[in-house]
Amino acid sequence: MKNDEALSGFLRGTAATFRALAGRNDLEVGFVKGGRPGGYGEHVRLPMPKQALPKGEVADLRGVADGWALKMRHHDAALHARRMPETAEAQAVYDALETARCEAVGSRYFPGVRKNLHEHFEQDCHAKGYHRLTAREDAPFADAIGMLAREVFTGEKAPESAQPLIDLWRSHIEDKAGADLGDLRDVLDDQDAFARSMRRLLDHLSLEDDLGDDSPPDQDSEDDEEQGGENDPDQEDLESQGGQQGQNDDSEPDGSDDQQDAGTEDAEAGEGDIDDQQLEAMSQEEQPAGPGEQPEFDGRNEPLERGYEPFTREFDEIVTADELCEGLELSRLRAMLDKQLANLQNVVSRLANRLQRRLMAQQNRGWDFDLEEGILDAAKLARIVSTPSTSLSFKQEQDTDFRDTVVTLLIDNSGSMRGRPITIAALSADILARTLERCGVKVEILGFTTRQWKGGQSRERWVEQDKPPKPGRLNDLRHIIYKAADTPWRRARKNLGLMLREGLLKENIDGEALLWAHERLLGRSEQRRIMMVISDGAPVDDSTLSVNSGNYLERHLREVIDWIETKSPVELMAIGIGHDVTRYYQRAVTINDPEELGGAMLRELSDLFDEKGARQPKRPIRHVPADTGQARDRAAGDRDRW
Repeated sequence: MKNDEALSGFLRGTAATFRALAGRNDLEVGFVKGGRPGGYGEHVRLPMPKQALPKGEVADLRGVADGWALKMRHHDAALHARRMPETAEAQAVYDALETARCEAVGSRYFPGVRKNLHEHFEQDCHAKGYHRLTAREDAPFADAIGMLAREVFTGEKAPESAQPLIDLWRSHIEDKAGADLGDLRDVLDDQDAFARSMRRLLDHLSLEDDLGDDSPPDQDSEDDEEQGGENDPDQEDLESQGGQQGQNDDSEPDGSDDQQDAGTEDAEAGEGDIDDQQLEAMSQEEQPAGPGEQPEFDGRNEPLERGYEPFTREFDEIVTADELCEGLELSRLRAMLDKQLANLQNVVSRLANRLQRRLMAQQNRGWDFDLEEGILDAAKLARIVSTPSTSLSFKQEQDTDFRDTVVTLLIDNSGSMRGRPITIAALSADILARTLERCGVKVEILGFTTRQWKGGQSRERWVEQDKPPKPGRLNDLRHIIYKAADTPWRRARKNLGLMLREGLLKENIDGEALLWAHERLLGRSEQRRIMMVISDGAPVDDSTLSVNSGNYLERHLREVIDWIETKSPVELMAIGIGHDVTRYYQRAVTINDPEELGGAMLRELSDLFDEKGARQPKRPIRHVPADTGQARDRAAGDRDRW
């Protein structure tokens, strides 16, 4: 009884403190066992401590709650998204520094909050094994710079368990961006200025290649400045650098005779004056070509950088779960998964039953009566007895579009999914496969990762060939079949435990994984084909990105998604775990807590099945993205069918 009262009082105090730090009295703060901080709108969810209130758990919860509340108070999500860099590694650093800023600003005058945050970081870094790190390739760069930034912003030393992580990267960060961290400390109270200064830091760390036309990192990119207003200070700088040009297009240029001649020719052509600085600020497509500079268009001109392609496919593999793991080990891993399932059984089962009721309601059986062949209509046998001359009557069940459906779940098996996210993904896939199988819908469960960290045999082959430039994708793919569409759930249930195997999760190359899953769907005979992608971030492969452009994998992913969404009969949706995937996929949802995954999957599929027009096929396939391998031939056959 005393423990209950103590726990209740602690939770009330934590909730009240959270509202006060966040500056919002309208928040509804709840606590969930085994949960992670998350929520939306006015609802916030925090992890529930044990009833005995262990000292370590209490301190950790206070730190988690304080950090979350401070970010709610001092963070503008819209501004953060507008300044977001393009590449995945740059985004991770961008997010880590913004979190460090919010915590530094919010804890400036609260020693208790600083203590809670310090204790949380100590336990979190210890749980992640950072105190045992000895090699830089095992140390997450974003976490390291985030911890180092907290030292700079607050003047306090990072937790002891974080020191090995920081020491592995300290010299690299301080040599390239030490001064930038000091500049960030001076603008902690201004998120916009902080975000603009971060772009300079990312550039010095060689993480951001696309700052735009050599413009200064603090150049504003908001809509009013993109319109090129006359009061734009950056534009005034460009004009002053270009020779004191006037702001109005109608003003006469005062410069050399050549400039006057050029202005006269432009005026005669009906165009405004264009100086050298303005020409540099224009995109390649907008620059006017001089005589003899514009190539003759023959329909085959391509960008300087060639399209996406792998350096070699020789070491890629498509494997089933039992090829990667022995049966006894799979059984042990499945038992671990079942233990996790017991904690979520009530919630997920309730959602699964709701989905099953909605799907079964759409499968109302319809019959055609008074046919000459089919199933004997027993309801009309009495008429035959009373009137023997009456012929037998038959009936036939009408076809339903619903039963002719297949769903593919494509799960990101990258290292960032390790822990709770991949466990919840496996559990949700398990529940969804069982539910849809009961409704007559076939389900395929696939995973994608790489065989090695930072390359593999592909990279070794590249090194042996004297490292040719721009080699393309430079890692060995591993695509995993956990459950084929025609395999019953009872025969494949053990395979899902493989996702929990230590060492399986490595890097993720999403574009080729989507093409592979799409190719398998095109080979199915079902009329309606649905693919759901579950991921927690953009494609990342250090080996590939170190020798290609920073957005090489991401650009290919966008091309593949656009092709599937506009030209393929496959219906595509995505769920992002802690990562906004709506900027990639037209139909997508983002969740902040892995425990929301099961509900999101069931809800999105349920809504999709409710859409009457979703069953209509899209336009025939006319183009296949670069380097789809066998998918090209498969797509050609599919085009003939559609």
